Amino acid sequence: MAKNGDDPSARERILLAAERLFAELGFDATPTSRIAEVAGVPKGLVHYYFRRKRDLLTALVERLPDERIEPAAVVVPGDIAESLRRLVAELDRRLSASQVLSHLLWREADTHRAVRDALRSRYDVLVTQVRTVIIAAAGAGSLALADVDSAAALLALAVSYRHSVARHAEDTPEGPEEMERELTFIADALTARACAPRESVPSSGLD
Repeated sequence: MAKNGDDPSARERILLAAERLFAELGFDATPTSRIAEVAGVPKGLVHYYFRRKRDLLTALVERLPDERIEPAAVVVPGDIAESLRRLVAELDRRLSASQVLSHLLWREADTHRAVRDALRSRYDVLVTQVRTVIIAAAGAGSLALADVDSAAALLALAVSYRHSVARHAEDTPEGPEEMERELTFIADALTARACAPRESVPSSGLD
């Protein structure tokens, strides 16, 4: 419940103004007085909602779209490539309305630990999701977990990088065609692994 005097619309305007100005000018070059001016609120209200300017960045991280996707919504049993393709497409769809925000936060991650930690947590969630989708598509036990972990980390890194530069997609080689090549390469390698006969593991002599 809001406290007396709270104005949810004012807090929203402050965040929207901060997102826009941080993207245009950079975090360090944006004074809170300018955020208040653009938001149409007194400067004191900015500090009422966000005690320190960096608290605005923490709040902006929370505005990124949820990246948790139910595997059943994207998995095509027996088809790793299509399953990963659907996962990436859904992640892209969710990000489409937050490209400026994503780019801004990735840019500020190098100098602001709270942002870096939050984005790292999102990356870890993404790795887990990719891993789950691969196992569900391939079938439990059909792939070595080390191969799945390597593939999940590689694809999650590619997706994270693509989202970090999504605002300038026209200026980066990491466009849809490049992502499709990476995805296909990973899926083909995993499929080959799943079809290859497993080598027997030598006995340690301790059994």
